[in-house]
Amino acid sequence: MIEILNAPIRGYFSFRDERLVTLIENQIQTQEVWLNYLVKNGASTQFGKKYGMSKDMTYFEFASEVPLQDYVSLLPYIERIMKGEDYILWNSKINWMAKSSGTTAGKSKYIPVSEESLKFNNFLAARDSLTFFCEMFPETEIFSGKGITLGGSFHEMGPEAKVKCGDVSAILMNNMPILGEFLKAPDKEILLNDNWNEKLRLIAENTYDKNITSLSGVPSWFLLVLKEVLNIAGKKNILEVWPNLEVFFHGGVGFKPYEKEYRKLIPSDNFFYMNMYNASEGFFGFQFQRDCSDLLLLTDNGVFYEFIPIDAASERRGKPVPLTDVEVGQLYAMVITTPSGLWRYEIGDTVMFTSTNPYSYRIVGRTTQYINTFGEELIVDNADKAIFEACEKTGAVLKEYTAAPIYLGNAKEEACHEWLIEFTRLPDNMELFTSVLDATLKKLNSDYEAKRTGDLILHQPKISVMPDGTFIKWLDSVGKLGGQFKVPRLQNDRKIVDAILQLL
Repeated sequence: MIEILNAPIRGYFSFRDERLVTLIENQIQTQEVWLNYLVKNGASTQFGKKYGMSKDMTYFEFASEVPLQDYVSLLPYIERIMKGEDYILWNSKINWMAKSSGTTAGKSKYIPVSEESLKFNNFLAARDSLTFFCEMFPETEIFSGKGITLGGSFHEMGPEAKVKCGDVSAILMNNMPILGEFLKAPDKEILLNDNWNEKLRLIAENTYDKNITSLSGVPSWFLLVLKEVLNIAGKKNILEVWPNLEVFFHGGVGFKPYEKEYRKLIPSDNFFYMNMYNASEGFFGFQFQRDCSDLLLLTDNGVFYEFIPIDAASERRGKPVPLTDVEVGQLYAMVITTPSGLWRYEIGDTVMFTSTNPYSYRIVGRTTQYINTFGEELIVDNADKAIFEACEKTGAVLKEYTAAPIYLGNAKEEACHEWLIEFTRLPDNMELFTSVLDATLKKLNSDYEAKRTGDLILHQPKISVMPDGTFIKWLDSVGKLGGQFKVPRLQNDRKIVDAILQLL
């Protein structure tokens, strides 16, 4: 039955040429349209009235009157929404809160989700991503089978809460159009299961004998699903189980460190890995070229963007600028305004534009994830690339990692970076692994190279190999087990690293 749907569904996405033009050629114009829409709705909210928001506000007035926000500054408004008050941050009733991982070591954040954000952002952006996929692969048979989306679950809230709560993936699944639900596997009840270990087993048991054509999720967690599928099916690689598998829509963490493991499990040069940027706060980009994983900035999907120039250590170098003023190669902290009432909200991601025609970019880290204890300004993008190179040169296969400084003055050890790494396969030569990691970081980051010169300030990295399951055990210990949550890559202090080491 499902096989006959491929041609008409593919035809629908293939004939959205006008949409392709809008998203690539009209990015500045669409940003102006969405700013007008957002301020018109914001003017009648409690937040908008406080800051003098008006329906005909220009960008200059908007930037002058409405201060930059973060989660802490918006929390009093969010708490009022959770108690059932309307028109606080957005001009319609909010029924959902997306539980975000926030900082993995800290408390979760609750992000308001409106009907407008689901319609104009999440679901429209999902259709747009499939439009570009069909443009890249016009003969795709992806709609002849089903896709597995590995996401989260719903969450209980306090007795005073008047809204429902869940991971953003659970909210999207609950509100998904009928066709989208039909093309998903397994049943929604399994995908929304809040018992993570049981969910993994049930997904594998209920899909290994189905025609699965696509996968969606966070790379680190989806590896566990694939290995469970192989275990149940008794096969050596995933294509023996799902021969029609075409694409993995991935996001949440950098894919580079996991690439080798995926190519081993899915041994095909024709299998496509499509980079996505879909967060609790919204859907902001996806890969739009077959041979380049850079993200297309989604400027016509309900969100207005600003960008704060920063250096690698998250120090600001200027005021927020609109899209028209960004420069290729500069690091920026992303600021969003959304149809859920996130006004000039610093989302916490660091991006670098690779093109302004069209506007495309890479996520290079989190504003809270870096190491700059010694002036080395190390960012996640550097770390991901360096650990990938070290694995390539030594035959290692990575499972998870995190890193933090060992401070100057430590009585037992020299000042350096300590890397806690969990391997699926250990390096053939650990000394070579450490050397390649260090050399690649020097090549990628001149500040790191300067601090490493002569071992005067910073010594060679220290590699601490973690037993199998260490990071899952730690995530479980802090209540962060599941596909929504990620291990933070870099920290400028030792709180997380020491907490993980204490578990051993």
